[in-house]
Amino acid sequence: MRTVRQVAKAAGTSVRTLHHYDAIGLLKPGHVGTNGYRYYGREELLRLQQILFFRELGLPLAEIAAVLDDPAFDPLAALHEHRAALEGRIGHYRTLIRTIDRTIASLEKDEDMNDNDYYAGIAPETRDRWQREAEEFWGEDAVAAAQAKARTFSKDQVAAIQAEMEAIRADFQRLFREGVDPASDAVQAVTDRHYRWVSHSWSPDAAAFKGLGRHYVENPEFRGTYDDAELPGCPEFIAEAMAVYADRSL
Repeated sequence: MRTVRQVAKAAGTSVRTLHHYDAIGLLKPGHVGTNGYRYYGREELLRLQQILFFRELGLPLAEIAAVLDDPAFDPLAALHEHRAALEGRIGHYRTLIRTIDRTIASLEKDEDMNDNDYYAGIAPETRDRWQREAEEFWGEDAVAAAQAKARTFSKDQVAAIQAEMEAIRADFQRLFREGVDPASDAVQAVTDRHYRWVSHSWSPDAAAFKGLGRHYVENPEFRGTYDDAELPGCPEFIAEAMAVYADRSL
């Protein structure tokens, strides 16, 4: 039997994540000692492997629980399916990497690319869906205005905006790991930076900023930006921080 710390270290996850999985019934320890310590055996290690594989494939925790707890679930068949899915992703990601490399080269040389080359590896239906979702959420006028404003940015401005978003995301994730209250000054300071980052394209009012926070929770693609095997609940943390900010500052 392994302790929770040993399992967390082996899986490259956190003790907090394993405690969360236990609390929601997704991964119960094989044994709990009289001292309250959790212990995990081979069966639990294999279940955790399945959880992490499904998380890599983008399934929410609730769906993973439903799959794993289905009496018809076959772990060996699932592993074959995971392998096939990942092989498909490898080819897709290689195409996306080539698109990124071409775009980097064109920006460094200040050269134009063929329009289709900008989007190689991104399915047209995916781009259309992103456009529709944005228009449904923010409205056609807001999306059109944001797109027009974005076209005025220089490549240095775009790089700075992207770098700021990465810094904001890292700070949100760090504060979440540390268990800081979303209403705290530290989290609200990062949320203010996030609001100012969003305002590069549009200036949401309180209701819209709260709505954006809910979008981070409810939209799988947005959620995947902040939620991974080590950070379950991070999107909810950010959404709560945004709601507090909206009430206090907007």
